[in-house]
Amino acid sequence: MKKSLSLLLSVLMLSAAVPQAGAAPAAEAGLNLSCTSAVLMEKETGAFLLEENAHEKLEPASVTKIMTLLLVMEAVDSGQLSKDDPVTVSAYAAGMGGSQVYLEEGEQMPVSEMIKCVTVVSGNDCAVALAEHLAGSEGAFVTRMNQRAQELGMADTNFLNCTGLPAQGHVTSAHDIALMSRELIRNHPSIREYTTIWMDSIRNGEFGLTNTNRLVRFYEGATGLKTGYTSSAHYCMSATAERDGMELIAVVMKSPTSNQRFDDAKALLDYGFANYAMVPVYPEVPLAPVDVLLGVQAQVQPQLERDCRLLVRKGEEGQVTTRLSMAQDVEAPVEKGQTLGQLEVYVGDELRDAIPILSSQQVDRLSVPGIFSRMLRKLLMAD
Repeated sequence: MKKSLSLLLSVLMLSAAVPQAGAAPAAEAGLNLSCTSAVLMEKETGAFLLEENAHEKLEPASVTKIMTLLLVMEAVDSGQLSKDDPVTVSAYAAGMGGSQVYLEEGEQMPVSEMIKCVTVVSGNDCAVALAEHLAGSEGAFVTRMNQRAQELGMADTNFLNCTGLPAQGHVTSAHDIALMSRELIRNHPSIREYTTIWMDSIRNGEFGLTNTNRLVRFYEGATGLKTGYTSSAHYCMSATAERDGMELIAVVMKSPTSNQRFDDAKALLDYGFANYAMVPVYPEVPLAPVDVLLGVQAQVQPQLERDCRLLVRKGEEGQVTTRLSMAQDVEAPVEKGQTLGQLEVYVGDELRDAIPILSSQQVDRLSVPGIFSRMLRKLLMAD
């Protein structure tokens, strides 16, 4: 019993997050970027692979709308909002200017069409109409945007509107854009239905839409996400793409031209796909049942807390190994989800991940009569 308890204590101490090496500077990776700031992130692990002035506070222009879309998609996926709900356009939303689909005051459009207009052509009028529909006013919606930014650890960010139109003090960083981009595409994958549209239309085909993100059409595996431009922010974007089961997020801020923005994003993505891969990890032997002392069931089946896919540099795939630590037995009562052990994942000699192994079910403790009944059965079987 003491051995089981000490093993579980060791597991709890080891289960802290495995530290990750910091992202390499883009220049050291041989990339000659034109932009002021950039990062490359892998979606599943959230690991930063490359960076350039990652925390410099800059104007994001319409890349701001990633947070707008995140709040809208959270409302949709939670059931607070339906994609079929009609959104009525206010005079304020209709008068936004900049990139727009020329909504008129009093016009109604379904949430799904509004989302499409925001993702494909960066419609400022649609972004504000959605914000007002969800929060009552753009100001109230922006308060939610900043609260969500804090929750995501976006310490470089201060939003003043939901569109990215120029406003003194409306800033974020490439690092923070990657954080909100990851949250959107990882937890709300249906956004891809909109961000991968190249050409479409609204108003029964009367108004054509062509995506401002040309990577959607011309880059293999592109999945989104959002472009931005103002004369003060210059050319920005968060570009996402997936190949061989790995999705990357490349953020580019303050590129001199539109072409250079896309070239920088492609260079970052190309580097990631050329140098990294995701490897699925499993225990090297099946997880055997664990004995339960004084339980109504004699054993409990362990299971991994989560699936594991490890981000490795290409060429390291064959160096991935696992080490299993399991309690020999555990005393009832056993709670469902109780820690029974840990699977450690190594690349060479380096610990890269630690996955708790949990009880798949609850096992109650035997009552006193139950204990005597079990003892009696054992005695009778011994005879």
